[in-house]
Formats: sequence, C-alpha cells, structure tokens
Amino acid sequence: MTSRVALGIDIGGSGIKGAPVDLDRGVLLAERVKIATPVESTPHAVAAIVGEIAAQFTDTLPADAPIGVTIPGVVQHGVVRSAANIDKAWLDCPGEALFSATLGRRCLLVNDADAAGVAELRHGAAKDKSGLVIVTTLGTGIGIALLHNGVLIPNAELGHLEIDGHDAETRAAASARERESLSWTKWAARLQRYYSHLENLLWPDLFVVGGGVSRKADKFLPLLSLRTPIVPAELQNAAGIIGAAALAAD
Repeated sequence: MTSRVALGIDIGGSGIKGAPVDLDRGVLLAERVKIATPVESTPHAVAAIVGEIAAQFTDTLPADAPIGVTIPGVVQHGVVRSAANIDKAWLDCPGEALFSATLGRRCLLVNDADAAGVAELRHGAAKDKSGLVIVTTLGTGIGIALLHNGVLIPNAELGHLEIDGHDAETRAAASARERESLSWTKWAARLQRYYSHLENLLWPDLFVVGGGVSRKADKFLPLLSLRTPIVPAELQNAAGIIGAAALAAD
C-alpha cells in the first residue's frame, strides 16, 4: 500500500524549514531543508524562501501532494491577523493566497502552534489523550494549541496573557532565557508562574511542551510543581512540518 504524502513548511522566527511527510506514520521522508528567516521577514521575502524550499522537493513529490505552511500568527480564512514575532507587514495579509500564487498551486496556511499541536495529537505525546490537552511551543515566543477530545480549537493566543504586568512570552519564552542568560532554575520559576496561571484558567488534563528547548526538558520540567501532568513533546522541531502537512491533507 502506497503511503499518503504531503509537504510541510514551517515558518519560524529564526528559520524556515520544510520536508515531505508520510501522513500515515507522521515521519519526515527526507532530511528537512532549512533556510534562515530573512531579517526583514516581509510576506514576499518569506514567500520567496517558501518557494525555494518547495522547489527542492518537486521531483520527489506526487504532483497532487497537498502543501501546508505554518506562520507564527493568527490565521483566519487564509488571512494573517497577528504578527508578534514576524514583520508587521503580515497584518491582514492574505497569506494563503500569496503562498498559493508563489507555489503555483493551492496550499493551506495555518498557525504554527496549531500545526504542532495536531502533530502531537496524531503521532506524539497527545495521542489518544482525552479531555483538554494544551500543547505549548517554547521558542521565540510561546505558541499554544488547545485540543479538546482530539479536536483542535484554533488560534488560542495564550502566550500573550498578561501576567504580573507583562506579556507572558516576553518573560517565559525560550528566547527570554537566552536573552537574559537565565539559569534553568530561574527560567523554571517563570514557567511555573505561567503554567500555574494557565491551569487555573482552563483546568487542562495534560500539558505537552514543545519547541527546540523540549530536547532539554529534563533540565526544567522536573523543577515545576503543577497539579496537571506535564510532558515533553515527542516530535520536537519536526512537529510544525508534520502538522502542516497533515492539516493540508485534511
């Protein structure tokens, strides 16, 4: 039986990466291609790189393979509505139409954390979990995917909750730890405040922690004291690519 295949491209604050995905197994079928996000991450500059990445897989993908692209912002009906960690020119940009025109075929545009959440739901740490699962991606900002009994509730921008007078992600994102040279213990104290606030608002059944820093989950997750179980993501930095591909195929 031939595997179902789609292309996933994940736009991040520091890099844009893509690879073909085996949709049935939730794995990359080739080494991902990564290109640095342009300093001026305007829609047309980013679209050019998305086109460059897609072109590298043209000869190996079926002509009708779905293509999914993530963006670190709210996406409503193909239009980008927020731009916390990308160029402000993305605000109200018809991103899905832009990428479709660049690629010469229809693609799906989706919030990056939502894509990662769907990947973890289908193939990772959230698989077969009932109730409310909150997938958080700790990177340049804090992305959130809300999954209730296996259904995605999109565009939950809870990384921007105001806590102690601050936008939460400016204090608790992985970039804040690096920017301020925080020890794991000091950063964990900020994560404790953030996750405690989230669990008191939403009473989730499980937290899943993704983003590149999840590779070092053993250095900070044991320092947290929560009533909600909290586990590292299983797909790590491949989650956005896999989720984008899966949602495009849907």
